[in-house]
Amino acid sequence: MERIVILDFGAQYNQLIARRVREQGVYSELLPPMSPIERIKGDGLSGVILSGSPDSVYSETGRKCLPGVFSLGVPVLGICYGMQLMTYMLGGEVGKAPVREYAGVHTHFEKSPLFDGIPDSTVWMSHNDMVTKIPEGFTVTASTADCPVAAMQNEAKRLYAVQFHPEVAHTEYCAQLFNNFVHGICGCAGGWSPEGLVDELVAGIRKQVGSRRVVAGLSGGVDSSVAAALVSRAVGDKLTCIFVDHGLLRKNEADEVMHFYRENMGLNVIEVDAKEYFLGQLAGVTEPERKRKIIGESFVRVFEREAKKIGGAELLLQGTIYPDVIESGSGGASVIKSHHNVGGLPEKFGFELLEPLRPFFKDEVRAIGEALGMPKELVWRQPFPGPGLGIRVLGEITEDKLSILRDSDFILRDEIKKAGLDRAIWQFFTVFTGMRSVGVMGDSRTYDYAIGVRAVVSTDAMTVEFADIPADILRRISNRIIAEVPHVNRVVYDITDKPPGTIEWE
Repeated sequence: MERIVILDFGAQYNQLIARRVREQGVYSELLPPMSPIERIKGDGLSGVILSGSPDSVYSETGRKCLPGVFSLGVPVLGICYGMQLMTYMLGGEVGKAPVREYAGVHTHFEKSPLFDGIPDSTVWMSHNDMVTKIPEGFTVTASTADCPVAAMQNEAKRLYAVQFHPEVAHTEYCAQLFNNFVHGICGCAGGWSPEGLVDELVAGIRKQVGSRRVVAGLSGGVDSSVAAALVSRAVGDKLTCIFVDHGLLRKNEADEVMHFYRENMGLNVIEVDAKEYFLGQLAGVTEPERKRKIIGESFVRVFEREAKKIGGAELLLQGTIYPDVIESGSGGASVIKSHHNVGGLPEKFGFELLEPLRPFFKDEVRAIGEALGMPKELVWRQPFPGPGLGIRVLGEITEDKLSILRDSDFILRDEIKKAGLDRAIWQFFTVFTGMRSVGVMGDSRTYDYAIGVRAVVSTDAMTVEFADIPADILRRISNRIIAEVPHVNRVVYDITDKPPGTIEWE
């Protein structure tokens, strides 16, 4: 299998690099920067990409890679910090940029196989440092008004580098650049797709499971559902699914999900009422990371207890996907938030993990679900986080706050569906902000809560834009929430993209 490795130096755009490569029909994976050369080489290595980073290459703490990366016999592309690191390690010089570029910048391109078919155009810049002297054997291939070395190459050694971020959609010819690198320079034929891997995934699951039993945690979301369908195909009745009602679900969700799993998918599902246990564990907790870790550990403890009742399952199936891993601090990346199924797991628990979807992004998981013949209603179900409403109640979680949140969320979903926007919008939900403000209702002063509305569009959950919901629909949503939900007198709409925000507020 053709494979391109991205060495992850900690920038939050790194997952986008992996996405851009996969869009070219070639498998990509992120590895820590100091990964051994043999691990990088692996099987089918076709190229290496050095990612961006918040570091400075000349600082003592600046992350580095092994020098052997540049002599693997495959093309190497440095992006932003990756370009500066390539320069620094190969004898060039890097220093502070006199003018810090951050935004779309018009760029002039010289002739290069990396820029084949790309005219002078706008690219996305985000840097404090810049290359001040290129290494021996390199030539400059792009420049801007404030950055004389916006790109460089040593074509004889197949080393290429850009100061800008081609992975970001704001770079006008981002897809063309990755096509040039992946196919033109690395010589990849393409053809990789997640849906084409179903048989391989099933075989891998059978090999890992053997004669043992598997217990799966079903949340009602896309990831855990596709994982269960995949494992069910592989091992049949060795799989027992557990749906935990942790008291943090949306309105009527437990009944809807259980009906769907049993009637539409034919899975063996046990429903566990653990509302009191979870809410007891979360009592008095306000810090978001602590909430996630408590929820993650509580899930495992429930699974351990239930597994003993069904004959001692040894494997725990999770619907972990690649964004969960990246945001929880994989490789060199900063921890954005610990997903309950990654950074939220306890250090010791009585299961071996089974995570067949770990290498895939959300849209790839959906493609696998469709390849499995799963109902479209479930494959395209709106994403719902494993911690549920626990991360949509800011501050301490109480039954009263959850009730307000469920009712407001139900109204939002009802209005979005009536407007025919439920497939066009990637994810939409309300947030209990915990903030109280003065209002006027029925000619009287009120001092009640503000509800936040969050709606975003995306393809993979790694970058999102807020959804441009028409004003009349927003007004209807606001009016209904204030009129129908007690103790709410204000509704606000979140217009933050990701980055800099995240989809969830906690």
